[in-house]
Amino acid sequence: MPFIKTIFSGLIIFEPLILEDNRGYFYESYNKKLFVAEGLDITFVQDNQSSSSFGVIRGLHYQLNPYPQTKLIRTLSGSIVDVAVDIRQGSPTYGKAFTIELSAENKKQLLIPKGFAHGYSVISKTAEVFYKCDEFYNK
Repeated sequence: MPFIKTIFSGLIIFEPLILEDNRGYFYESYNKKLFVAEGLDITFVQDNQSSSSFGVIRGLHYQLNPYPQTKLIRTLSGSIVDVAVDIRQGSPTYGKAFTIELSAENKKQLLIPKGFAHGYSVISKTAEVFYKCDEFYNK
């Protein structure tokens, strides 16, 4: 599973190794051992899934201290434009946004570290989004 760094510290794109044949495909969407080998020793505690229609915008969401979240985002069906905004004061990329298309077709994932606001816009008829979090939701 290749880990592709961005100009944003800790914001990483994952392009999993897809094994395809006449039966379909298989890939590991998460493997803790691979993450740890990349220096990403994250303990996920909550999985979330949402379904939305074309044009829906979700976010921007974030949790401040003492409950900030790292999220691993992927799209199970459809396609979204995913947005992460750096809200870490003092960061060289503070206030800047990163966008990427995540889709069931490209199977890319985005690891969003603590200190980012996150949201997305649905660009297909519908989209199902799945994300892992390392901190529980807190209002």
